[in-house]
Amino acid sequence: MSRLPVYRWRLAPEGLATFRQLRALGLRPGGQPVVAQLERPRRSREPLIAFLYRVDRAKPVRPMTPAKQAALARANAARQVCPECGRDAGYRIPTSLGTCTPCAHPDTAAA
Repeated sequence: MSRLPVYRWRLAPEGLATFRQLRALGLRPGGQPVVAQLERPRRSREPLIAFLYRVDRAKPVRPMTPAKQAALARANAARQVCPECGRDAGYRIPTSLGTCTPCAHPDTAAA
């Protein structure tokens, strides 16, 4: 098994892009294999690793179908309903809290 080339942060050669960079260009990897890794240093922990793909082999992003768009809208709406009180919070409930802000911090909501 051969190892992938590793490039330092901001030093990857032209023609290679991360998944997010491909997405910003309206592209997707399209089943191609990872060709390299990008390493971003961190001071106190392991470095962050991002996989690099060839831009010339990337394919266009598939268009959003009406059914997929409707399913996404339902999923986002469900993430706004508080499981504790059942009200629509009007914002996406953070997973760190698990409930709307008034339910998570009832002592500060009355003030």
